[in-house]
Amino acid sequence: MIRVLIVEDSPTMRAILMSRLANEHDIAVIATAGNAAEGRELIKQFDPDVITLDVEMPGMNGLEFLEKIMTLRPTPVIVVSGSTKDGNAVTARALALGAVDCYAKCDRSGGLPLDDNGKLASLIRYAAQVRFDDPVQKDARFARRTADALAEDVGCIAIGSSTGGVEALQVLLRDFPADCPPTLIVQHVNARFAPAIAKSLDEICPAHVVLARADMPLRKGKVYFAPGGDRHLAVTGGEGSFHTKLRPGEPVAGHLPSVDVLFETVARTFGPRSVGVLLTGMGSDGAHGLLAMAKAGAFTIAQDEASCTVFGMPRAAIALGAANIVAPIGRIARHALRHAA
Repeated sequence: MIRVLIVEDSPTMRAILMSRLANEHDIAVIATAGNAAEGRELIKQFDPDVITLDVEMPGMNGLEFLEKIMTLRPTPVIVVSGSTKDGNAVTARALALGAVDCYAKCDRSGGLPLDDNGKLASLIRYAAQVRFDDPVQKDARFARRTADALAEDVGCIAIGSSTGGVEALQVLLRDFPADCPPTLIVQHVNARFAPAIAKSLDEICPAHVVLARADMPLRKGKVYFAPGGDRHLAVTGGEGSFHTKLRPGEPVAGHLPSVDVLFETVARTFGPRSVGVLLTGMGSDGAHGLLAMAKAGAFTIAQDEASCTVFGMPRAAIALGAANIVAPIGRIARHALRHAA
């Protein structure tokens, strides 16, 4: 039985969340809290398996409360957000602080349906598998490469991540120089929050992080973040002219966008002039794509277990023999930049 604590200031929303979980045989709501202070006491009392947290609560900011949870008593947290622009930015920050995933209160029309087709329950089951025994190390750094240290004729870096990925991407991208090779990222996240996450990464990365659009030319100093939704992020081109491609399609390895799709198109387009990086995440998306990159001559990197929130995706790639090296998150930028130049 997965024991869930709901922290939500709105009594109506608490009731709706409880109704969405009422018929799940493997999930039990053990308590609800109307604010951070109540939530803190209930966490101490019940030690829940998963917490749903409204990040837009009055009183103690939801982000401040999340930061305390992740510092003092790391627990899988699903952040619950409205549909406002400000709410999206807060949710992006919550993911960067270590929240497992995000859940939108409303549907696309802004309504509050009583039934969400099991979406919340699925996220809770997913979160319950996360362990925080080995948190991401944020203080690993290395001396930045100077602008003239990068070769002119570079290919690209492709990165895939899922659970814990926003936090890992913050560590990784801080160590990218302003003139890094063109870099593409697929992070499993609700499309509603992708713009805010790209913006938050841009604020800490010396290079320019942008939300990928169709037919954007790949340029040095640019990091292209997959917008999510119903399209895969891919690359296309040749003879020195390369572009992003947003390709409609079905989920691959259970995801849309899929890391496998990005990696496979990078393997075909850039071959040995590329670097593939597979970060923390549940499942196996990206494993076969990383293998395709390795077979095409690319240099491939998997995040090590100790610095992963969830070792699923890197583990699957390592089992296939797809990773040239396995490295902690604080050293991956060094390896990727060295081999991309």
